[in-house]
Amino acid sequence: MKSTDVLRRLASLLLATVLVAASRAVPAQTPCPPAARQPTPQDLQLGLQHARDRGFLWRLRKDGRTSWLYGTVHVARFDWIVPGATLMGALRASDAVALELDLLDPDIVERLRAGMALHPDRALTGTLAQRLKAQVKAACLSEQLVLTTAPEMVATTLMVMAARHQGLDPAYAIDNVVAGLGRGLNKPVTSLETPEIQLKVLQGRTREETQAVVEQALDELESGRAPPMLARIAQVWADGRFGELEHYADWCDCLNTADERAMHRRLLDERNPGLAERIDRMHAGGKQVFAAVGALHMIGPLGLPALLAQRGYQVDRVEFK
Repeated sequence: MKSTDVLRRLASLLLATVLVAASRAVPAQTPCPPAARQPTPQDLQLGLQHARDRGFLWRLRKDGRTSWLYGTVHVARFDWIVPGATLMGALRASDAVALELDLLDPDIVERLRAGMALHPDRALTGTLAQRLKAQVKAACLSEQLVLTTAPEMVATTLMVMAARHQGLDPAYAIDNVVAGLGRGLNKPVTSLETPEIQLKVLQGRTREETQAVVEQALDELESGRAPPMLARIAQVWADGRFGELEHYADWCDCLNTADERAMHRRLLDERNPGLAERIDRMHAGGKQVFAAVGALHMIGPLGLPALLAQRGYQVDRVEFK
């Protein structure tokens, strides 16, 4: 992805699941992305037979208790939604589940929708507005989305829809799978952040910044550059190639300018201390926590494993078989 802010798009995928779920598909001249499947009992039975652990897991030990840190992806394939024995064992051994945002919580979803509403002073005009509408139509989304939703969030939704042509869908987001499993196991499920925190980071701070974000997204969509990068990151996660993820900055082509590096700090480095503090607070309160956070929050000296080690945890990476 050349000269673009892929990190903003990746972090926004979690929020875009709300818009994708709320957007009604409409007929289009071009083939529509495949619709997300609802797993049947037969699907789940087959999935259990072939289940394997994916992603990145750490064991956190402190004060005689064990918590878990799990690096996820916010857009995934249908075949990845059934976790393996190691992940299920960690979930069962935990007292509580913590996510960046629990999108199965109706209050969280409603606050996200309200926060992503279009403000008249941020509405696009001219050629940029027409390009955005054309992409909405090509993605088989209702044009009403453009009239009601912040432009940068519309652009994020379009990125998600483009990934669906490669079998990736936010309906299969691993965070949502963990939220569902936590509820199925009768564990309390909590959000480590608020919708307002995430939206403040992800949305443009000025009209000019909003327009720049939308233009970058449209350039990627129209050129076809975005889906292969999303697919690579998702596959790195699925294969557990943590060494490759650690060198993300070398191959993402997304840290070339001062603006891109500043956004990287806003999306990851500046959020990670707060995430680590809230995980630590839950553990210190007597809970064994299963914390699931996007995998890019796990890398580098300011990643969550490093920050939790600084807080006195014995942090061990769990290698999946």
